Amino acid sequence: MPARVWIEDLWNYVDKEVVLKGWIHRLRKLGGINFAILRDRSGIVQVVDEMRLLQRFKHENVVEIVGKVQREKRAPGGIEIRLKEVKLLGEVYYEGHLPVQIYSDRNVDRLKLDTLLKYRVLTLRNPKQRAIFRVLNTVVDGFREFLKKEKFTEIHTSKIVASSTEGGADLFRVDYFGRKANLAQSPQFYKQIMVGVYERVFEVGFVYRAEKHDTPRHLNEYLSLDVEMGFISGLDDLLQLETRLLKYIFAKVREENEEELKLFGASLPDVEEIPRITLKEATSILKKEFGKAVIGLELDAEGERLITDYARNKLGKELIFVTHYPLSKRPMYTYPDPENPELSLSFDLIFRGLEITTGGQRIHDFKMLVEKIRERGLNPDDFSYYLDVFKFGMPPHVGFAIGAERLVSKILGLPNVRMASLFPRDRNRLEP
Repeated sequence: MPARVWIEDLWNYVDKEVVLKGWIHRLRKLGGINFAILRDRSGIVQVVDEMRLLQRFKHENVVEIVGKVQREKRAPGGIEIRLKEVKLLGEVYYEGHLPVQIYSDRNVDRLKLDTLLKYRVLTLRNPKQRAIFRVLNTVVDGFREFLKKEKFTEIHTSKIVASSTEGGADLFRVDYFGRKANLAQSPQFYKQIMVGVYERVFEVGFVYRAEKHDTPRHLNEYLSLDVEMGFISGLDDLLQLETRLLKYIFAKVREENEEELKLFGASLPDVEEIPRITLKEATSILKKEFGKAVIGLELDAEGERLITDYARNKLGKELIFVTHYPLSKRPMYTYPDPENPELSLSFDLIFRGLEITTGGQRIHDFKMLVEKIRERGLNPDDFSYYLDVFKFGMPPHVGFAIGAERLVSKILGLPNVRMASLFPRDRNRLEP
């Protein structure tokens, strides 16, 4: 028996007999002839069954088929298989029809989000849904590739921690053999510790926020793309790094995910340069251009959307850095602006109306960091393992974190960030 051929490679086998394996994605029984769509990890192909060998089969049966590859303009991809043999590899156990018609992108697009996620084990088999995670895979690959070229070292840190990294009460508590522990809100402390080892580090890993949100932009478990870099001259080094990183990632997605982008009618922005404004400038723009007052010294969801409208319409850009947030609104380790100690050397990156990155310069001096911890009403003894590294010499350093699902949702124009998570966790969802 010849070796298995992937569907994506069938154009190399025109007029030849091949072995394919996959799922019966769609099956139409039309009198004396059957038409099937076969799906494997690489794509779909039409199968013409003139001998009615597929008569007893159903949608999602797993099969091995033998057939001849032929050109056919009317078939998906311009190619089809003339069926010769079929072998059942995996039976199905459902009555009637599938609960969701996954062979139709239109039908899946029309599903309510709760239905889409309820039947996640099935809806993920839909080609358009699968495309989302091909893009996510490319984004993560590009993130790793770029940073390794920039001499960053990948690290893998614990997700069960003793203390909060971001402050606040939004923590998932864990019983750790009778001791109180938390799921990590961020690998922040570990990233900084490892700057003292490798100078430049990054991590791809899940983080956990016990925020009681129920919005299209929030997840309680999300994939964080974290970066930390030592020996910097200032915040500008970090903004330049992320600009070059996103340029690399978008170029890779454009090259490797052309078909996936077409499925969503998606386009990628130009990131040769990302404009920068301070939060003070952003609040002035929002008031002047849109009549919106900023309350609480932060941009809310509407403010983020409007500021990117401004960037798009006035600056011709779809991304914008907003810098210099109040120090009181940033984590305790954020470096104060030397020119205005009430402000911080920090930023958010907003993309198509959504904050996808938060970052800034970190305090690297032990005494200053202890002072800032105390100013927040916290006890430095609770952060002893973290503080220890600063006793032994740390360089000036910066860092940021990208929310991977948020980035992908904005690349593809998804209405809800949950759609960019394989098995999303929000305040109401713990399965599948």
